[in-house]
Amino acid sequence: MDAATVERLRALCGGPRDGALLRFSLGNALLAAGAPADAAIELRRAVEFDPTYSAAWKLLGRALVEAGDPEQARVAWCDGIAAAGRAGDVQAQKEMQVFVRRLDKHGGTFTRD
Repeated sequence: MDAATVERLRALCGGPRDGALLRFSLGNALLAAGAPADAAIELRRAVEFDPTYSAAWKLLGRALVEAGDPEQARVAWCDGIAAAGRAGDVQAQKEMQVFVRRLDKHGGTFTRD
């Protein structure tokens, strides 16, 4: 994604279309643009809008790892595991459990094996 996409999405924030999906999309665009710390901010907003949004929890953890904060990534994924469990999203729950195990196994360094 490019800077124009990020700006277009940012322009929608705070308007009638603001919500979890918009913030997820913006976070994803920022992560693709190489701005993981900014992505994490928007992804946190996504899960504030919808605490059961499993994909946002997964991407939040990834953004935090890429931003150099594996401890907060672990917290995000653990919160995401609980949220996915409440929503019945078993697949996302399992994926985030794997992410936490990998993070723990590699001493705070996440690998995609």
